[in-house]
Amino acid sequence: MREINVSAVEETVRELCIKANLLLPRDMEECIGCGARAEESPVGKAVFDDIIENIRVAKEENIPICQDCGMAVVFIDIGQEVHFTGGSLTDAINKGVSRGYTEGRLRCSVVGDPLERVNTGDNTPAVLHIRIVEGDKVNITVAPKGFGSENMSKLKMMTPSVTVDEVVDWVVSVVAEAGSNPCPPMVIGVGIGGDFEKCAYLAKKALCRPVSQRNPKPLYADLEAKMLEKINRLGIGPQGFGGTQTCLAVNIEQAPTHIAGLPVSVNVGCHVTRHASAEL
Repeated sequence: MREINVSAVEETVRELCIKANLLLPRDMEECIGCGARAEESPVGKAVFDDIIENIRVAKEENIPICQDCGMAVVFIDIGQEVHFTGGSLTDAINKGVSRGYTEGRLRCSVVGDPLERVNTGDNTPAVLHIRIVEGDKVNITVAPKGFGSENMSKLKMMTPSVTVDEVVDWVVSVVAEAGSNPCPPMVIGVGIGGDFEKCAYLAKKALCRPVSQRNPKPLYADLEAKMLEKINRLGIGPQGFGGTQTCLAVNIEQAPTHIAGLPVSVNVGCHVTRHASAEL
């Protein structure tokens, strides 16, 4: 049994909150560069130039890539041979988020109650997803999620009678309806299967997968390519000004489901689809 003091988790979460808001993952930055070269619209190319410049300035000046520093979504995979000491794991994660946002001078956007709307002042509590896995390591991913894109996300409880093409067309329709609101070019996370809440989780988790990495199943890898092609035919373009690069990547995650159901969800990510990871 390996012991880990929760203070290590707190410090790691703090660092990841700041890193994710200041630095895009390398594969995401490279994908934006590829999108800029592929864009055919002159206006779209100019928008890409601004996006790339913004990324550069954020990196050099140590400031957030986007003014919406998001709600902190924390995925933590805990090896079953790990024993946490020194206090509550959940409290440590939230302390890490609090310190990351206040010490990192990141915008705090969380309200303590959805109807009373009083800001908590430190971007807590986090949205926490815990998974127990084999081994004695702890893997933590912090994915700050802005709500310009989150508000455009949808879930539909389909039935097994729908065709694959109908699934594709529904995903594309969600992006078409979103238009310029999610600050395109977007990354689209798609969840297929599970039940109501599992499906939404899959779509959110899909946004944390490298945009250069396709689904290992050929069926879903083909669907990712098909959805990407159809979305880019919409002509929404960078920041909604028109163009050929509305979407940078489509990532699909799937799970077993009930014989009577086919849940499908779309979690929309903006061009600042942020996440940072570390292992303890």
